[in-house]
Formats: sequence, C-alpha cells, structure tokens
Amino acid sequence: QVQLVESGGGLVQAGGSLRLTCAASGSTSSIDAMGWYRQAPGKQRELVASIASAGRTNYADSVKGRFTISKDNAKNTVYLQMGSLKPEDTAVYFCNVIRIDYYGARFDYWGQGTQVTVSS
Repeated sequence: QVQLVESGGGLVQAGGSLRLTCAASGSTSSIDAMGWYRQAPGKQRELVASIASAGRTNYADSVKGRFTISKDNAKNTVYLQMGSLKPEDTAVYFCNVIRIDYYGARFDYWGQGTQVTVSS
C-alpha cells in the first residue's frame, strides 16, 4: 500500500505560479512512476505530467513549457511547479502513484486532491 498526502493548492491570479507537493509513504520501494492529474468541473480527469522512476518525464500539451514535474527520491515526494497559470488550469489536481509488485501487477494510488483556482 502507498499513502499519498498532497499540499500546495490555492487561489492565484492569471500569470502566477504555484507548487504542488505530494509525499508518498508505505510501500514506496516499488514505485514505478509518479504523476499529477487534474479534473475540472464537468470534464474528465486528465494527465498533467508524469515522471518515471528513471526520471523520464511526460507532459500534456496544454502545460508544456509552463509546468515542471520533479521528484525527490530520498523523500518519496513529487512536485509540480506550475507557472504562467491560466484560468483554464483551474481544477482539482490529484497526485497519482503507480506501483509494480514482485509479480508485475500494477497498482494505482491517488491523493485526496487539491484545488487550484486561477482567477482572470
């Protein structure tokens, strides 16, 4: 099992910045990837950014060049630095962790979500 605790959401004006943090605990040695998703009202949850155990990153086209995902392996923590924020970035942001066990089975874990609101 992996437990996730998120922090860092809030209200910011367009053009501003925020940093989201997600700390993992529990069976962290078998984590394969960490990432952030978001869900706006009336929309499906979408991938924002992810980072694999070896460090390869992946971003949604809508955030490329504005958001940066990073991780601290010693702290089992993933960060999402968000810059040049736009009102359309407003959503609940969820931390996601993928764990692969000894048998190759995949397990997804989710944080409780943190609200990011960007005012125009």
